[in-house]
Amino acid sequence: MSNRNYCKHFRVPTDGSLDLAHIDANFTDCHDTKADALKEIRRYARRLRELQYLLYAENKHSLLIVLQAMDAGGKDGTIRHVLGYMNPQGCRVVAFKVPSAREMAHDFLWRVHQQVPMRGEVAIFNRSHYEDVLVTRVHQRITEKTWQERYARINAFETLLSDNGTHVLKFFLHISAEEQLKRFRKRLEDPARHWKISEADYTERQYWHEYQQAYTDALNHCNSETAPWYVIPANHKWFRNLAVSRIVVETLEGLDMQLPRAHVDIEALRKKYHRLLDP
Repeated sequence: MSNRNYCKHFRVPTDGSLDLAHIDANFTDCHDTKADALKEIRRYARRLRELQYLLYAENKHSLLIVLQAMDAGGKDGTIRHVLGYMNPQGCRVVAFKVPSAREMAHDFLWRVHQQVPMRGEVAIFNRSHYEDVLVTRVHQRITEKTWQERYARINAFETLLSDNGTHVLKFFLHISAEEQLKRFRKRLEDPARHWKISEADYTERQYWHEYQQAYTDALNHCNSETAPWYVIPANHKWFRNLAVSRIVVETLEGLDMQLPRAHVDIEALRKKYHRLLDP
């Protein structure tokens, strides 16, 4: 098991110096294979379930997890294999697709604000408000002035969430262009994955460098102590799962959550119903 603090190691630097081109998407820390890391993966998954129970019971904080990635970057897989260990009663997944006409009639954050988690809840955004400084920028639907203004509005929005007890964790699942192409090929070859592939997946590849620059800028400009970005090497799905789960666990453990006290007199209740409890 690695002694690294994953919250620190994968954290985007706050000085604006991130360059995705210098981050190895194949990094797996001290682990060589999935089998080597499996015990640790399972341990963090169990711990994540315990901490989510505490979050739900204490009802003081909420957690927003933002997942962003290039196409085939592993957002769905992360939700299924890591965050799927949480109790659905206190966890929601929200997928942000192309805005509807009604959503387009409002400001770009309108649809997002309606989906943030309430106290005791975890919300997972599969794509997010960051699409409005990524896709729109790459395809020149907005000007540089507009995306720069949106950085400021996103920062203010996330500060508002933090001020109201929502802890924000943002993950960019970093894969290489070669790995993306391998995953597209698997989708073409596997009938069970045909529904996931589209021609747009291939046509968007011509904008790979533009997307990398847009992500680099967004991660550098919208990265605060209260809403940090993490770049997760994601060519190896098993390591992606381990890294995300460790960061979520380390963050939740830092909240020092406690089970609330009982609302009733436990001893009085036990005496009153002892015959039922001890037949």
